[in-house]
Amino acid sequence: MNPWIHLDTAQIPGGGELKLMQRGQDYSIMSGNIELMNSRLYGSEVALFKLAWAKAASRQAPRVLIGGLGMGFTLRAAVADLPKDARIVVSELVPEVIAWGGGHLGGLYGDSLSDPRVKIVRGDVADQLVEPKPLYDMILMDVDNGPDGLNRDANDSLYSLHGLTILKRAVTPGGVVSIWSAAPDDKFARRFAHAGFTVTEHKVGASPSGKGPKHVIWVGVAR
Repeated sequence: MNPWIHLDTAQIPGGGELKLMQRGQDYSIMSGNIELMNSRLYGSEVALFKLAWAKAASRQAPRVLIGGLGMGFTLRAAVADLPKDARIVVSELVPEVIAWGGGHLGGLYGDSLSDPRVKIVRGDVADQLVEPKPLYDMILMDVDNGPDGLNRDANDSLYSLHGLTILKRAVTPGGVVSIWSAAPDDKFARRFAHAGFTVTEHKVGASPSGKGPKHVIWVGVAR
């Protein structure tokens, strides 16, 4: 088997680093010895969008916020399915991850980064949530492995009751918030509901076939 090749390293603001690795046609993003993303295992990243869009497809000119660019699979799914009058803001904290999308990982992204509906913002997704009257129809959160984060203590606030309340204020009435997690978290699911959402939990296969390791996606509709 071919060895993994280290292509690049990214420093995470606030501490820690990410490594971009390649083996043949496969790519991996690592945090230390932990694999955060793999280009063969993107089923749950696509489902993050699709499960939310199933609740919001009647919206006219939907405005969408994606927290975390990753390998671009959630964005690519959104670009494929959203109407022409949609607006998509993607907030990514690590500048090298944005650069990888236009370089090493360009084949995974297709034309999604150049789509006129898409705006890439370098910075913390929390900053997008507190803009005056953001009012997104959908917010898709794939930040730091979910509520039980690995890389950045500051991300814990995103998944606190206070952070979930901010998410509630940032969506339109009946708007949808979809949150990705590597593992179940019953306490988080209860907090999500307590913040003013009707919440459903979905266990989704990491593989596009639906097989393999299971990830969790919570979909909350603002009450």
